[in-house]
Amino acid sequence: MARPRIFGVPFADIHPLYVAKVERKGRDPQDVDRVVSWLTGYDDDGLRSAIADRVDLETFFARAPRMNPDATLITGLICGHRVEEIEDPVMQRIRWMDKLVDEVARGKRMTSVLRGGDPVTAPPARAGR
Repeated sequence: MARPRIFGVPFADIHPLYVAKVERKGRDPQDVDRVVSWLTGYDDDGLRSAIADRVDLETFFARAPRMNPDATLITGLICGHRVEEIEDPVMQRIRWMDKLVDEVARGKRMTSVLRGGDPVTAPPARAGR
């Protein structure tokens, strides 16, 4: 099976789309970085570096400092697929990130988006915009 094209898309191209989506819905754009940091373990410098280096999504997740073990609690539909049933680990991680950003855009409470995690202790990362 061929490698999905999305794997080669730079995180730097996806990040501003997430921020714009959240801002269009009147939500805090910093929450995008909070949920991405929660999911991947990247801190502020790590996110900025991934953006500046134009790291593709496959590499972004391969280099993630620490995937959150609670990510398996992310369930539901994204792009018509149940995220909990996606077999390819890279694709599942991409869809988890999509799902978290969608929840932020919809105005879901941050404690719920972070699967019960404390939004105060979640990394307050800010990537360059």
